[in-house]
Amino acid sequence: MFSTDRIRLRKMVKEDSEVYHTWRNNEQVMMSTSLVMDHYSIEETRDFVTDVILNSSSSKSYIIEEKAGGKPIGVTSLIHMDYKNRHAECVIDIGDTSYWGQGYATEALKLLLSYAFSELNMHRISLRVFSFNDKAIKLYNKLGFRHEGTSRESLFRQSRWFDIIHMGMLQEEYKATDWGSKNLVF
Repeated sequence: MFSTDRIRLRKMVKEDSEVYHTWRNNEQVMMSTSLVMDHYSIEETRDFVTDVILNSSSSKSYIIEEKAGGKPIGVTSLIHMDYKNRHAECVIDIGDTSYWGQGYATEALKLLLSYAFSELNMHRISLRVFSFNDKAIKLYNKLGFRHEGTSRESLFRQSRWFDIIHMGMLQEEYKATDWGSKNLVF
């Protein structure tokens, strides 16, 4: 659907349940993105994909594929989409940890934000990030997200309390970025 030289985002389908299941049960992946650390059966994951991801009228989810071989490496979504007030929340998981730290999340988010602001005409995109996830916070700041608030000690992880940081970007801020003014390939 959307692409860069290295990746493409394609609409998530039911057949993605198996690869999503491996990511959803990978503690290293979920540690920095999921509020609930749990293990799921394949049936629970299939039901989640069908009921929550595919049949939602307020979200759009995309598999991040490496373009060269079509290998799924992660998922990114717009959730809690509010078309009247033109805002949504974005989420991203690079599920294949061998792709961490190579810029794939940056590329995927640029595509997703371009779609959200340019095609869907969203006014505001928000996200939540755990306070210990320094790499993600650095990425979101680099993309132009701004700190909007903090839910103090909202996450209990590894016997400690952590904050959840709320960030957002407005359409005008997106357009002011050096990459937001360029047309990405859809």
